[in-house]
Amino acid sequence: MRKIQFPHPDWTSSTTTRRRPPLPLQLALDPPPAGGPRRVETSLHGRVRKAVRDAILSGRLPPGERLPSSRSLAEDLGCARGTILLAIEQLVAEGYLTTRAGSGTRVAETLPDDLLVPRNPGSPARPSPATAVLSRRGAAMASARGDAPPIPDAFALGRPALDAFPRETWARLLQAEWRAGPPSLLHPLGEPRLRRALAAYLSAGRGVACHEEAVIVTSSIRQSLRLLAELLLEPGEAAYMEEPGFPGLAHALHAAGLRTVPVPCDAAGFSIARARSIDPGARLAVVTPAQGHPLGATMSLENRLALLAWAEAQGGWIVEDDYDGEYRYAGRPLAPLHALDRAGRVLYVGSVSKVLMPALQMSYLVLPETLVEPVRRALTGSGGFASILGQGALARFIDEGHFGAHLRRTRRLYGQRQAALVAAGRDLLGGLLEVPPRDGGMHLVARPPAGAAFDDLTAVEACARAGIATTALSPHFADPARAEQGLLLGYACVPERAVIPAVRRMAEALKPRGGTT
Repeated sequence: MRKIQFPHPDWTSSTTTRRRPPLPLQLALDPPPAGGPRRVETSLHGRVRKAVRDAILSGRLPPGERLPSSRSLAEDLGCARGTILLAIEQLVAEGYLTTRAGSGTRVAETLPDDLLVPRNPGSPARPSPATAVLSRRGAAMASARGDAPPIPDAFALGRPALDAFPRETWARLLQAEWRAGPPSLLHPLGEPRLRRALAAYLSAGRGVACHEEAVIVTSSIRQSLRLLAELLLEPGEAAYMEEPGFPGLAHALHAAGLRTVPVPCDAAGFSIARARSIDPGARLAVVTPAQGHPLGATMSLENRLALLAWAEAQGGWIVEDDYDGEYRYAGRPLAPLHALDRAGRVLYVGSVSKVLMPALQMSYLVLPETLVEPVRRALTGSGGFASILGQGALARFIDEGHFGAHLRRTRRLYGQRQAALVAAGRDLLGGLLEVPPRDGGMHLVARPPAGAAFDDLTAVEACARAGIATTALSPHFADPARAEQGLLLGYACVPERAVIPAVRRMAEALKPRGGTT
């Protein structure tokens, strides 16, 4: 089968008449028969007609689409223009194409009805797509509840204030990077300037003393966790997880072939003594000491020191997920567990995307020196390193002080938005949900009153129908018997003026209607 390409015209918005550069559209021409009588259907113009007709019926050339000129088609096919004109004339006569002076040749808005179905009852119907046969692992991945919130912003979990992002500054820095020339090298560990800038920020702003060689840029915290799990543990080994905790972290560990051990947490956070009483054999602990997800518990100093002592004595590893540790509204942000580590057992992970904008898809690791080279080789071999595009602009963003200024500005902003949500919950959700404040983070936990019948999964669906994005608390518990009911409400992305209307819609959606909410 011979394949040819011709330019596929694309158009800009209605505010301009300038045509964008054409995109290629591939046509497949059936080869002529090796022998036998020559028929119209096997001539070159007949095969061009069939290829264009197939493209129309398959939807690759949608109704109203303009075709390139006959000269362009003839040049691309390497044939006479008359051949193209013959094919087009036949398609016009059949009703597939229309021609109009000044408008060129376009696909007909209404296609011939008799050609959209088989010509006779005896002809075979178009085969249906094959049913996907998934592996057990694939079926589990496909059946898992997605973490992405619905489209509405109120109250999407983990979404920062995009309305506060300094777009003009970011655009200027991106332009400066591209004026200097596109990146000429791929850096598996991240752009050196960004690693240097992150090391300076973490040392001064978060108390994570590190050199640029120890900082690795990744595409997500989950990618970082899976990479570390595969490098440090054998398949089937156990890893401690906080309960409740972020389900995405457990998914990353399972994808690495590990067995997770959920450890119930209280107001003092993760306890290694409690963890070892459940399973003493684990060699990895994944924790969120600053603000446990999703309830916000801060790990006590006693529990921190005990965890560090366990890692040093047992040769264990600690992954510290500091996903939103920058956001504290009472006093200064808490020092990370990494700041207390003297044995090099804490692997620190954080996210730039959660602070600036999710589209960046950029996180980072801080590793002990002994792990930097193994991680470099693993990333180079797998090709799983973060995109280099935007890393130079982010380095400039940090170096010029914009990152620190954005953090200070959003700390104030998020504190105000949290207060607005607490007040609206008190005024509008009485009898339905209680929304207490927190000292930090980017979301609040709304719980039903004691003794009230409440199903958070059903409540999430009801809110979604009202255009409100909420997240159920119960799936954050690995053991359904210990699961608690509630809704997680992300407030960082919701302007104060939008809080009351959103809470009012949520209240209306959650009002009992003859059954359990």
